[in-house]
Amino acid sequence: MKNLRGSCLCKAVEYELDCLDMPISHCHCQTCRKAHAAAFASTAGVMREHFRWTKGQDRLSRYESSPGKFRHFCSVCGAHLMAERLAQPHVIVRVATLDSDPQMTPQAHMWTSHDVPWLEYESVEKHSQWQA
Repeated sequence: MKNLRGSCLCKAVEYELDCLDMPISHCHCQTCRKAHAAAFASTAGVMREHFRWTKGQDRLSRYESSPGKFRHFCSVCGAHLMAERLAQPHVIVRVATLDSDPQMTPQAHMWTSHDVPWLEYESVEKHSQWQA
């Protein structure tokens, strides 16, 4: 699929990419878990020339979460959109911020050695909507 679009929660920041250049993976590392307040983060690599900010670049903030790795997020709603290491030819898009269907499925779980004891995703009940 071409021209995938993504945005933050409040829509102050938007981006576009030509394609996902690398497979989708679920990253379980401690920094992804903390940055997303989730058990893991779904990510995919995109070559820099295939990624562009289309709205709200002045609303972006960044945080160096480990030496040389910058996480970019919306300064209004806090949504984490992308990460990068400046020396690498690709950026790491947070797949959950895509507004378009990437028409791909995850290929791997990474850094499962960092999993927390309460994480269990194979035998947990699934509901199509919130169950009170």
